[in-house]
Amino acid sequence: MKTYSTRETVDFVVIGSGAAGGVMAKELSAAGFSVVVLEQGPWLKEKDFDHDELAHCFHSKLTNDQAKQPYTFRKDDSETAAPVRAIEYGRGVGGGTVHFTGNYWRFHESDFRERSLFGEIAGTGFADWPISYADLEPYYTKAEWELGISGAGGVNPFEGPRSKNYPLPPMPVKSSGVLFERGARKLGLHPYPAPVAILSQPYNGRGACTHCGFCESFGCETRAKSSTLVSVIPVAVKTGRCEIRPGSYVRKISVDKQGRANGVIYFDGRKREQMQKARAVVLCANGAETPRLLLQSKPGGLANSSGLVGKYLMWDNGGVVHGLFEHPLNEYKGIQVTRVLHDFYRSDPKRGFYGGGGIDARFDYTPIRFALEGMPEDTPKWGAGFKKSLGEMFNRTMMLLSHSTSLPQAKNSVTLDPTVKDAWGLPAARITFAQHPDDLQTMRWLQDRQQEIFEAAGALRTWRVPVDIFYANRHLMGTCRMGVDARTSVVNPFSRAHDVSNLWMVDGSNFVTSARQQPTATIQALAYRAADHIVRNRSLLHLKV
Repeated sequence: MKTYSTRETVDFVVIGSGAAGGVMAKELSAAGFSVVVLEQGPWLKEKDFDHDELAHCFHSKLTNDQAKQPYTFRKDDSETAAPVRAIEYGRGVGGGTVHFTGNYWRFHESDFRERSLFGEIAGTGFADWPISYADLEPYYTKAEWELGISGAGGVNPFEGPRSKNYPLPPMPVKSSGVLFERGARKLGLHPYPAPVAILSQPYNGRGACTHCGFCESFGCETRAKSSTLVSVIPVAVKTGRCEIRPGSYVRKISVDKQGRANGVIYFDGRKREQMQKARAVVLCANGAETPRLLLQSKPGGLANSSGLVGKYLMWDNGGVVHGLFEHPLNEYKGIQVTRVLHDFYRSDPKRGFYGGGGIDARFDYTPIRFALEGMPEDTPKWGAGFKKSLGEMFNRTMMLLSHSTSLPQAKNSVTLDPTVKDAWGLPAARITFAQHPDDLQTMRWLQDRQQEIFEAAGALRTWRVPVDIFYANRHLMGTCRMGVDARTSVVNPFSRAHDVSNLWMVDGSNFVTSARQQPTATIQALAYRAADHIVRNRSLLHLKV
């Protein structure tokens, strides 16, 4: 791998190596630019991954550690924020794409213009995106083919037009998918094979999924999961122009007297402060860490003339319903999701509230997690009754999970905590978040639909998880929103900062609305689009190879 001296000025520093950062690194280095990728976590390989449930599901082996990187949380600004594991993201080369479930939905055409379709929603900053589905469609396709996505184009009657089918056929259907499809079709619904970032067949030198069952929350030992770690980052390194620098904890983006970015200040693995000089910076740190870094980089926040850095935080809403069946399902084998439906995706004014969602069939639990979190409330908590229930339920239970809307509210935000520090002495991120009433209604309404599907599928028993239970959130969107007006947005339609001409923010923070979650495909399409714009306009942007 090419390495650069911190005394050398490279063309780009990319902060973060996840869904967007990996794509940006590959596209920019392939176009001839010199690139340094700063990643706070380690660079793990297949030999480093294992099936340790406690390490991955409870002790943050692949994600941010609350002990070193605390987050504080409050529901509104009248409260004092307390240290809570409010945010979870991938920490390591490949970011969240290493441990994610692999759901890979495109947004629908209507998602980019919902403000025009449904009008104003009280208490929100509900707005149209400055781009359309048609603008992103070529980049969705490019992402699917470069990364390796398995699916069936044209089978979802609600999706937008496609220029090309998926490169790989769908994954084999699991018991949960069969039962889900049976119940849904009885109700006249349209389940279809889930598109996933997991290889159903060998592709680009990588082997197909072996159905080990350790997918969500775990790294893939066979390189079948289409993370940036195994798909685009190796291509970037092979260009001879990209250095991946793990163990680099960024403190701030440096700017010159003219207000242009001139490098990134970070702590290396020994907590020594370093500065990597650069002609331009691409910030891909996720919807929580990206605004945090901007707020740390300058009093009042870098690229924050709008005052919107950190505001309009949206996250992963949805409802869970469990179903118990007569026969064993063997859901512990294979990937999590093989069937999904979008019949309830679009908002319908007749419901009396804004919102909609997709529903998929899955079983998220490893045995320890199911024993602690998955069984009904009336299950004995210890002793012979507990053991009997666990033995009977674990292999006969599945879930229906809805992925629903999260409305953009300015009061939902990421700011710097005035008292709590991280292990590097930097201010912790403070999360302020409370659900909009429409979002809560949407989740409960979708749970009713999930219940109906289970009943049609023949479930012996169902039980719900209350939608207002708090959990660490993974889908982080909206904190540096995209727009054409610098007064009401942070980045332009190509993810370039309005205020700093050589700074890009490319991740979920760009999102204007949340659609129905599953943001990874759209994050990566935005990254391909931003990189394409940089490469096509390098002379106008004063970027030279």
